Amino acid sequence: MDYSQLVETYKKLESTTKRLEKTTIISNLLRETKTEDLRMIVLLLQGKIFPAWDEREIGVASRLVIKAISLATGSSANEIEDKWKQTGDLGLVSEHFTTGKRQKTLFSQKLTVKKVFSNLQKLATLEGKGTVTKKIQLLAELLTSASPDEAKYIVRTVLCELRVGIGSGTMRDAIIEAFFDEKDKETVQIVQNAYDLTNDFGEVAEIAKAKGINSLKNIPLTVGRPIKVMLYMKAKNISDGFERVGKPAAIEYKYDGFRIQLHGKNGSIKLFTRRLEDVTAQFPDIVKIVKGLIKADEFILDGEVIGIDAKTKKWLPFQNISQRIKRKYDIEKVAKEVPVMLNLFDAMQVKGENIINKPFRERRTMLKKITEEQPNKLELARQIITSDEKKAEDFYKESLKKGNEGIMMKNLEAVYKPGSRVGYGVKVKPTMENLDVVITGAEWGEGKRANWLTSFTIAIIDDDKNLLEVGKVGTGIKEKEAGLTFEKLTGLLKPLIISEKGREVKVKPEIVIEVSYEEIQKSPTYSSGYALRFPRVISLREDMSADDCSTLNVLEDLYQNQR
Repeated sequence: MDYSQLVETYKKLESTTKRLEKTTIISNLLRETKTEDLRMIVLLLQGKIFPAWDEREIGVASRLVIKAISLATGSSANEIEDKWKQTGDLGLVSEHFTTGKRQKTLFSQKLTVKKVFSNLQKLATLEGKGTVTKKIQLLAELLTSASPDEAKYIVRTVLCELRVGIGSGTMRDAIIEAFFDEKDKETVQIVQNAYDLTNDFGEVAEIAKAKGINSLKNIPLTVGRPIKVMLYMKAKNISDGFERVGKPAAIEYKYDGFRIQLHGKNGSIKLFTRRLEDVTAQFPDIVKIVKGLIKADEFILDGEVIGIDAKTKKWLPFQNISQRIKRKYDIEKVAKEVPVMLNLFDAMQVKGENIINKPFRERRTMLKKITEEQPNKLELARQIITSDEKKAEDFYKESLKKGNEGIMMKNLEAVYKPGSRVGYGVKVKPTMENLDVVITGAEWGEGKRANWLTSFTIAIIDDDKNLLEVGKVGTGIKEKEAGLTFEKLTGLLKPLIISEKGREVKVKPEIVIEVSYEEIQKSPTYSSGYALRFPRVISLREDMSADDCSTLNVLEDLYQNQR
């Protein structure tokens, strides 16, 4: 397929805000695409080069893109940077300078989708001496051959800023429209479940076209390839929780740690966060625990890592261990300073058997059979099974007293639904629960804070993973002390800046923080329709991505419950 055909689809998508129109535009292209090219086309439609489970990244910053545009068009870096400041979009800048490019195009060629995809994948794999120069040359090679429209979308893809408005729900529905006769509830659920198991709409589309709906129903789990974990809705109270999950219910501590997915096969252990990041290297202590205390050759398990005080053995809040998630150096040293333990609460595969469709009570029993518990090392989530609201209330108070976030209430007969917030389980927490939000923008400080970003625009997500802003936050961050500082947050955000205007910057939505607040208010100022009153940063959530943020439904429930 010529890249120009894909670009025409991008243009159509960008020209409409209507989800149904976008769905039809995508489905038309998918039907025309050869089966062997579907994975590539679907990724590019999402502005991606690798599926979510693949940790490789293009790794090209805005400054490098400017150099590539300069090399391809003959325009100076200063000219390009000035135009960037005006537009805030290097894609538009590339389009502008490609229109009047000064470089000779003797070696230019018609771009195909495969050529673009191949060059962009190479950007992620280059290593060693001269890597930066090679990346500039690979990108410039594409831009030299590109039309203005093609140049715009190549640059946007490189910077992960495609801006055509495709959410996961739209892509799912487009696959259904392209390859199935009806979009009934069952078909939607099958396709969604296939995505939650693969984290790759390209693979889902390929299977849908080549093998049909029955093959989507039977996608196997693969050890070493993370799946979306099952998520839980919030219940108003214990009575509401029982009403949702039924009686009797399994009631467990809700720990204040970070979600971990454990994969093991023949002694090889992999650890993944809920955002599908491989953190095996960062937690050698957990790997050692799993190797010693899990008695199975092959498994995929769900649990929570929590910090423990080395002296008192008491459980510590999440922020005490958050620094370990992204740690690349001094790992053994930090592991001794901030020891952790593992609490397991579910299993998706045991001894090579896929058990996600077994009832929770059976999965828990199978988990227990392969687990050798050891205090402060590996434990099954503390659990009671009861129909008694008084016993559940006492257990809830006990959990909070131990420093936990609350309790989980689970339907004993429920299957495991990857990626879904379904009524199979609920969480009960104090009413004004904190929110997980993603940073979408910031402002440079003034005076002694002039070199730091100090005020941060924050957003939640809707059902289609669209970002909706809920306010700005600047309190709760420190200047020089231990913990989350302005300097650290600025360091994380600077490589993600996509545009600047005066002191204001827009950033790629990748950094998630937990915030508290005094109240939720209705507000026309922000796209969510709500604003957080007096928000305060609690911690950096390096285990989460934007897709894991609190949802609009959660925010609306909290708003109603506070009144």
